[in-house]
Formats: sequence, structure tokens, C-alpha cells
Amino acid sequence: MDLIWIVGSGAVGKMTVGQELMKLTDFRLFHNHMMIEPVLEIFGEFNGQVVDRLREDIVDAFLQSGNAGMIFTYMWAFDLQSDWDYVRRISEKFEASGGTVYCVELVADLAVRLERNRTGNRLRHKASKRDLQLSEDRLLREEQYRLVSREGEIPFANYLRIDNTNLSPEAAARKIRDAFGLPEKRDPDLIKRVRLEEAGPGELRQLYAMQVESFLPLYQKYRDEGSPAIEPFEKVEARTRDPFRQYYFIVLDGARVGALNLRSKPDRNFHPVFWISPIFILPRYQNRGVGCAAIRRAFALHPEAAAWRLETILQEPANCRLYEKCGFVRTGGERVVQEGMTLIEYEKRCEEPFEDERAAKEWEKIWAELDKIM
Repeated sequence: MDLIWIVGSGAVGKMTVGQELMKLTDFRLFHNHMMIEPVLEIFGEFNGQVVDRLREDIVDAFLQSGNAGMIFTYMWAFDLQSDWDYVRRISEKFEASGGTVYCVELVADLAVRLERNRTGNRLRHKASKRDLQLSEDRLLREEQYRLVSREGEIPFANYLRIDNTNLSPEAAARKIRDAFGLPEKRDPDLIKRVRLEEAGPGELRQLYAMQVESFLPLYQKYRDEGSPAIEPFEKVEARTRDPFRQYYFIVLDGARVGALNLRSKPDRNFHPVFWISPIFILPRYQNRGVGCAAIRRAFALHPEAAAWRLETILQEPANCRLYEKCGFVRTGGERVVQEGMTLIEYEKRCEEPFEDERAAKEWEKIWAELDKIM
């Protein structure tokens, strides 16, 4: 399960940006005062030990919940070792679950933060801030700590610093989503809205143009010679002549937004195995969950499959997460294409292999034909 830290000084907008990010993704927000306010209400004073214990209990339970991830806001004093220890301890819990930790640091001018300290959203969710004079004095007192990191100080590989002095919470949230390639909020009805339509011979030029547009950003990043963005049209055409391959347009609400190619090949036990190669979504439709919905549609097309396989780029974690959410796991196979680009193999094993005797004989014939042409 993934974790997004949003850190920064008091009233910089951590909670508000987190609220907007929760609207864009399936991550749940756990802001700093969700535990502080109940403890103040019950005990009549701040009790740090109780707050920390409650937070850890929430985190431990959340890690068992099956959610996509957590947005955790925190005022990190970089000159306090106890804060470093706390951030490390919580982060390690999420990393131990196989998740990725992201860190967003918000910075804004003090004058702007003093204004934000009085906003209705802040006062609605943080009762202890409603005495404005007291709240402002506390905010100014917090300035004794170093609440802005030094360059290169934050240790997370996935780190983003945003000066949101003049940036709306909505814009900051979009910036976070786009920078980390976070999948957009799932639409529970999306699987119903996505269809796979077989591509006919007269539609290959359209499919090819979509393929080039979809893979161009990756080609510009890696400049690999095997990129689908630069392969000739004839190679796409040749795939359609393979009797064991089929192209499908990925259709969202009637619009063609991508495509995938399925290749079937039985294993040596005559169980059908399907390869997804390639699959692509037009850039303007990415990070909406369309790719995962399309893969699930492919699963439904072939319930007889014993396994599904594909390759993806190790250095593209968003793609890896997409396939893992669809049930794929890494097999250990990998192939270095060039420095900084490695293709890794994924597989999804189906629970029940296809054991029908008559079908097994049919697959035996198919395997014999494959041996002739391979």
C-alpha cells in the first residue's frame, strides 16, 4: 500500500491540498488534526503520547484495509531527530507492505500562511484553531523550528517540492498526481463503460496513428530502437496476419482511446496462455483506470486462459503498479534493452487451468501448427 506524505509549515495548506488530492485519487486522507482534536476534547489538553499511539493504531489497521493508499499530513521539524524517527517508522510500515512512499513538501510565504490560518475550511476541521489570536501566536512560535528542508535533505526517491504561495489547492493536487503518475479515482462503473472492439483491416492506419501518439513520450524519454512509436506500419499489419493474434480497440463511452493486441499460445501442457503485447492508451486518457478496465475486459473474453503474460519497463513504476493491480506478479525474467531501460516479465496465473479433454486435443493441434511456423 502506498503512502503520500504532505509536509510543511503550519497553515501552508497540507490538509486542504490533501482533500483535493483525495478527490482525484483513491487515496484516503489522514490529516494531522484527526487525532489531535479528539485528544484535546477528551483530555482537555494535548497529550502527544496518546496522539502518537492512536495514529499508529490507525496506520496499522489501514494497512490491512485494502485501500489504494494513504495521504498523511505532518509538520516535520527537520531539526528534531524525533520527527525524523517518526517519519522513518511510518514509512517503513508502508514499504514493508510492498508500497511506495512519496513525499510532497509545501512551502508558502508567512503572510499567506497567516491568512490561511483564518480560512473557514481550516477552522471547520480544526476546532483548536478557532481562537484566532491564540492560533496565530502558536503559528508564529512554531517558526523557531526548521520547517523547510534543505536542498537534497529529504531522503525519498519520490519527492516533490511545491511553492503554493500563489497556487490553488486544486492546482497543487493536480501537480502532485501528474508528477507521481498517480492513477485517477476509480469509477466503479468504468468496467461497464469500457469495451473491446476487434480492429478490422481497414482500421489499421487509425490504430497505428494512436500507437505512435501513445508511445511517443516513452520514446522521447528512452530513445530505444524497439519502441512501438517508431516501428513501421508494416509490422502492425504483419501482426494481423498471424492467426494467433488479434487487435482490439479500447473504447470508452463510444470513443476509441487506445488498443491492445492479444497473442494466444498454449503451453506444453496444452493450457492456453495469452500475451498482451502491446497495450496503449492515448495520453489524454491515461491515469483514469481505462487500461486496467481494458485488461479485465480481455480476461472476460478468454475465461479459458490458464495464464496471462506481458512485459513492461522496470523504470516506469506507474505501469508496474497498473499491472499489479490487475493481478499480475513479476516472474523474475528481465531483459536489459539499453542502459537505464530494462524490460521485466509479468504473469497472472488463473485459478483453474482449462482441463476439458476435447479442448486439450484442439490445443495439441494448434501446438503442432505452431511448431511448423516458429
